[in-house]
Amino acid sequence: MIISDNQYRFETLTAVKSSLITLYIALILPIPFLSFNQFRLLSFICFLVGLYLIFNLTNDYVIANDKNITYETSKISSLLGKKRWVLYWKDIKQIKTLATSQGSKVYYFISKEENTFLIPQRIEKFDRFIKLIEQQTNLDTNKMNYLAPLWTYKVLTTISTIMIIGEILSFLIRGYQY
Repeated sequence: MIISDNQYRFETLTAVKSSLITLYIALILPIPFLSFNQFRLLSFICFLVGLYLIFNLTNDYVIANDKNITYETSKISSLLGKKRWVLYWKDIKQIKTLATSQGSKVYYFISKEENTFLIPQRIEKFDRFIKLIEQQTNLDTNKMNYLAPLWTYKVLTTISTIMIIGEILSFLIRGYQY
């Protein structure tokens, strides 16, 4: 999303947000209904707190302009150790590639001071983002790609949604027995 002429905002992918949120709901939603009576309210409150945390943790974004790139996190992400950072384009020395144990690749900006900054790979308009990196740094970004294929997030969302529907149908058909 363009904020102004020379400033862009790149949100976390909707597919990533929806996959994490639906998976959380699919795995945790039954717990309040399966809990003993004395724990039911506590279980439901914990479910809501967890849902709030998931929404917050998936709202990180990147702002890029002519001078720098900024990775913004929510207050909850910061409390859990995910820090906000700002890096000036002129301070980027190179992009380092590292393989993950799952066969993907992650990328880091290496600054002139040898500090590393993980390049966000789960953001909307990633193609535009890597073109912007190339324009601002003159570094090759041709091999950069999303961390995981987008279809994997869509499959996870679909499976999680089917689980949620199955759980609801199970409670409706079987009846609430507690």
